[in-house]
Amino acid sequence: MTVPTPPRHPQLAVSAAIFRDGKTLLVRRARAPAKGVYTLPGGRVEFGESLHEALAREVMEETGLSMAIIGLAGWREVLPAQGGGGHYVILPFAARWQAGEIKLNPELDDFQWRVPDALEGLPLTDGLPDIIAAARALL
Repeated sequence: MTVPTPPRHPQLAVSAAIFRDGKTLLVRRARAPAKGVYTLPGGRVEFGESLHEALAREVMEETGLSMAIIGLAGWREVLPAQGGGGHYVILPFAARWQAGEIKLNPELDDFQWRVPDALEGLPLTDGLPDIIAAARALL
């Protein structure tokens, strides 16, 4: 399998801290660069797509869930030197689960609904507890 060459410019991405019954959805990436790491569902914003449209599309594609977007919960930046291979600017949003049950796509291989204060023991993307706390504060 050939690993694609990362773009030579920053990529804009969105993610969602989805809350349901006091718990947050975490998903585990099944592919590099973050294989085996738990994070929030999300992905790249396509040209001409609003941030909310991209977020709803990515969450539906990855998990089969629909959600109500509450607000922006901060930002993250991943640089090539941090092992991600590309340069990403990620905008995480707080959201509430609305409908659906988890149906993971091939990009993901596990999910967990976790109480935000009980994330220990999981390999997490850098800064994830802070992002979840900021998202929780918006609810």
